[in-house]
Amino acid sequence: MRNLRLLPILIAVLLTLLLTVWLIDQLQRFYWQLSYSSPLLGGFLVLLLVALVISLVGAVIYYGRMFTRPASRSGRPRPQAPEQKTEAADANLQAVQRQVELIQDRIARQALLERSQAIAAELERGDLRVVVFGTGSAGKTSLVNALMGRIVGRVEATMGSTEEGQTYRLRLRGLERDICVTDTPGILEAGKAGDRRQQLARQLALEADLLIFVVDGDLRRSELEALEALVRIGKRSLLVLNKRDLYSAEEQAAILARLRERLRGLIAAQDIVTASARPQTVRLAQGERLQPPADVQQLMRRMAAVLRAEGEELVADNILLQSQRLGDEARKLLDRQRRRQAVKVVEQFQWISAGVVAVTPLPGVDLLGTVAVNAQMVVELGRVYGCEMNIERGRELALSLGRLLASLGIIKGATQLVATALQTNLATALIGKAVQGVSAAYLTRIAGRSFIEYFRRDQDWGDGGMAEVVQEQFQLEQRDAFVRRFLREAFERVVQPLARQLEGRELPPADRGS
Repeated sequence: MRNLRLLPILIAVLLTLLLTVWLIDQLQRFYWQLSYSSPLLGGFLVLLLVALVISLVGAVIYYGRMFTRPASRSGRPRPQAPEQKTEAADANLQAVQRQVELIQDRIARQALLERSQAIAAELERGDLRVVVFGTGSAGKTSLVNALMGRIVGRVEATMGSTEEGQTYRLRLRGLERDICVTDTPGILEAGKAGDRRQQLARQLALEADLLIFVVDGDLRRSELEALEALVRIGKRSLLVLNKRDLYSAEEQAAILARLRERLRGLIAAQDIVTASARPQTVRLAQGERLQPPADVQQLMRRMAAVLRAEGEELVADNILLQSQRLGDEARKLLDRQRRRQAVKVVEQFQWISAGVVAVTPLPGVDLLGTVAVNAQMVVELGRVYGCEMNIERGRELALSLGRLLASLGIIKGATQLVATALQTNLATALIGKAVQGVSAAYLTRIAGRSFIEYFRRDQDWGDGGMAEVVQEQFQLEQRDAFVRRFLREAFERVVQPLARQLEGRELPPADRGS
């Protein structure tokens, strides 16, 4: 596209050169003809032709530059965020939309679609988002008021005076983008209402290009944890020690030293500034009270410097971060959905295995005897996770895992666990079949749970291999609560049908007919 735009320029330059050569040739001819008869007229002609050549060259340069200048929309040109990061964000959004299509929960699917559309719109926005964040009494609203140069919100000493996020527009010289300054509700407030406001404040902070964290003294542990969580995920942050007028110069220096030490590695020293957004009133000699003007110059200078130097990167980083977070959320929702479906598949096949083994008991409980059932289970689990899996591959995986269960002693351990639970409750004639059937169900469950992890990891057993995954699932399935629940269901699905079958065989023909 750029080469096509340059082609007319090259043609114009070539024509100009040809015209210039022709004019020089004509200039020489006319000059020699007139120089003998009218030297004055010859000199004038020379000046005229030189001026014409200069005008032609200047016109080509001027219109060529206009032609190659990027087209802009009405108004001032909109700055563009770094291309590589915006392309990555766009790719993330496309992946999110593909994942969202697989989510069955209609409400969750719609919410994710709306958020992905909002982030897509962010790729075209022209504003920088600055979010003021901190505890309810640190003076956030006063700071916003001082930044805006006028009162834009209530200023109170009590907690929770800013109920919802409020956004105001600010312009700084040297920035092509407008700045949207958002005052958030306070964090770390008590009660359900405080929790709701804190959740809103955190969400607004996550959407910020630049975060201004306001404190009125040394950081409390809860404040540090909140700030650290936001900085760790990549939020560019400034820290403001507000209410500077409450401290002496020595106290200010001490607090700043502690803040810079505690935030070492999180926030650079030059990004920790002081402010006095609403100084205390001063009593004059006549008894009148004077309200000193706000002093937020340090913050204004630092904020302007950061936005001028890093503004486009901050916008791109923020959009990329939001798209990645949305992608993570979509993957978690899809993973929970798939896990629920996969668990149902495993529970279905565990009782199929129990029935197969109970009807045709083996010399010893062994998953190799139910490999066909487990192979089909692997195929069904692969389908849940969107993985192409044929029956032969399923059989290979089932055989490998069955041999591993035997080598790790899990088959023996599972059989002992089931036998111990059943022996005190069953007749001798029923114990053998029941133990084998229930043990087969138990082992199929461990195998199925292991395969769920295998598919969740994109058909990879992880660094520890199959053995680590299987042992972990075996440990999880030995929890008392699960074993009791499993055995109750096993009595209903395996033991009781076997008992009824045994009773039917022992009854004489006349009794069965009555």
